[in-house]
Formats: sequence, structure tokens, C-alpha cells
Amino acid sequence: MDNHSKFFYIHDMKNRRTFIQSATMASAGLLASKSFAFNILHKNIQEDLVIGHNGFKYKVDKQWAKISPSNNPLINCHEMVQDSKGRLFMVGDDVHNNVLVFDKSGKLLNSWGHSFPAGHGLTISKENDEEFLLLVDNGFYSDASGKGKSQHGNVVKTDLNGRIIFSLAQPHTIGVYKDEDKYFPTETAVAPNGDIYVADGYGSDYILQFDSRGRFIRKFGGHNNENPAHNLKNAHGVVVDLRDKNNPVLICTSREECCFKIFTMDGKYLKTIDLPGMYVCRPVIHGDHLYAGVCWSKDKEGKRNANTGFMTILDSKNKVVSSPGGNAPVYENGILQPTLQDASRVFMHGHDVCVDDDENLYVCQWNANQTPPIKLTRV
Repeated sequence: MDNHSKFFYIHDMKNRRTFIQSATMASAGLLASKSFAFNILHKNIQEDLVIGHNGFKYKVDKQWAKISPSNNPLINCHEMVQDSKGRLFMVGDDVHNNVLVFDKSGKLLNSWGHSFPAGHGLTISKENDEEFLLLVDNGFYSDASGKGKSQHGNVVKTDLNGRIIFSLAQPHTIGVYKDEDKYFPTETAVAPNGDIYVADGYGSDYILQFDSRGRFIRKFGGHNNENPAHNLKNAHGVVVDLRDKNNPVLICTSREECCFKIFTMDGKYLKTIDLPGMYVCRPVIHGDHLYAGVCWSKDKEGKRNANTGFMTILDSKNKVVSSPGGNAPVYENGILQPTLQDASRVFMHGHDVCVDDDENLYVCQWNANQTPPIKLTRV
């Protein structure tokens, strides 16, 4: 007789203890079965979950990355880019493997990088027929005891196998920053002429412009402009927007203000794209649309809370058309209303989004229990 049958076999009908034990165990078995069935149903619902709005809808795949935590440990998955061969390069801050390289099925192809304890930003650029990466270490890290430390950040140019070609000069060493100015860069962008723009998003909030050889040109943004619209607060990201071929511009993140700010290529302020309630990270341009991770959102009382991230997508007129993982965008009299995380709670802290050539999304997250990127397959 197996263990399950024992619970229903009553040797002595007069033995009430035996009966109660049998009934109790039978009830527990029934409850366990219901719980098991619920978990299976919940798992299936999660596997079939579709998020997004207005033609930008995606099926969620949290098991996309085929990696082992023991072989390829992660702390934070910060950013991801795609090369011309369709390979996906992800940067993180675990020095066992700062950069992980995947194919679009989630298979790990390569890993490299052991000297970027604050690996944060990743940008890909092409020179003639060769592609390069700009990798940003923001300067914040934990020592062997787990205590938080900081040092000036660093921006390096590498080939796709991690060979360092050069490092950009830190602004203190070339007279651009005063001794008291902080330099904790978060992101880069590359213009068609090769100029490099560095967003000092955790430091002094300047955008620093260098030429293709790393020679300093100018800086703009910062905190203390006469016109506060020109200020940046947590200049977390920057991108060169070439959608209007005749008028390229820079889109810069001002995350603490929940907005993007648009500047000319030489740093003159043009306008602001307000995104109420969305603490956006770097802007990513693909086709006619702008994509961004939202690290936090505000609740209905206007308070910022942890684990409230999602994605957002804007059209060429800077209007939000979809917020996967968030509520549908609502405009009243042409003004976007605050957007909150939706009930699916797919994301914790959306930090970056990579768009592949099939318009699928790969979402990197900060502070998300060491989880790998989530794939959103467009449906």
C-alpha cells in the first residue's frame, strides 16, 4: 500500500483518532492539489502574458536568457545593444563577466570584462566597416565586504571582443571640472562625425562632448543655468536623434524631472518632453520611435516607490503610444497624464531597452534580484 492509500485505509472504525487523521490528511491533500493547480494556472498565465498598447504589444518571456547564475553571475543588468550580426551585448557590474553576448534565442555566445565594477553604459558605433563599443563605468562599486565605495568614473572604447582602444580623459585632468565637481558618468552617444557625448548622470549632470579621437570640445547642461529649463537633473542618458536627417538633435534624460530635454548638437536647449510620473532612463531610437526604460513611477499620491518600473514608447511627434508594463497612456487637452505601473507587475526597475531588427524588446533591469534581461516578443 502506498503512502497516499494509507490515509484512506481505516483499520479500526472505532478508532476515532485514525479517522480524524485520515480526514485531515485527505483535506490537506485536496488543498495541496488545488494549490498545485493554481500554481500551474498562474504559471501558464504568466507565460502567456501580453503587455502594451495601441499596436505595440508584446509577449513576456522571463526565461529568455540561457545562463547559469553559478557560471555567469549577475548583479545588475544595465544596458544592451545589438550589432550588425544580430548579436546582443549586455553590460553589467559583476566583474566575473561585465559583458555577456547573446544570440536572439538567448543562447550565450561569449563573455568578457573583469575590470568594470560599476559597468553601466553601453553604446555601439560603426567606423567604416568595423563596430566598436563605448563602455561606461560610473564609479560606484562595493568592496569585498559589501561596503559601498566610489571613485571617478571611466569611459572606454573597445572592440567587440573587449580589447580596449582608448579611455576618454576624466574632466578633472584636462581642466574641465573643478576639484569639487563630481564625475560619475552613466551613458554615451556617438554622432555621425564620430563625436562622443558623455552624460555625467550620477555626477555633475553635464553633457561632455569629445571628438572621435577623445579631444574635449565643450560641455553643457549641469545644474546652475540661468534658465532652469536648461538644467539637467540626473542626466542618465543621451542619444543622437537622426530621424530628421536635416536637423539632428540630442535627446538627454533628466530623470529626476521625469522628462527628456532636446538640445542642438552643440548644446543649445530646444525643448522638453514631459513624461509625468516616469523616471526614465536613456532614450533609444529605433525607426520612427523612441523607447526607454522607466526605473520608477509615482503612485496616485505622487510618491515614488520601489519596484514600479515599466517601459515606454514615443512616436516621432514625442507622443507616448504604449507603456508595456504600465497603464495605457492618457492625454487630456494634449497633456500626458501621470502613468503608473499596471497590475501585471512584470518589471521591478526598467533600466534599458534594446530593440532588435524584428522589433522585439530586451529589457535590462537594475536592482531586480540579479535577474537576466526579459524578452518582449512583439505580437
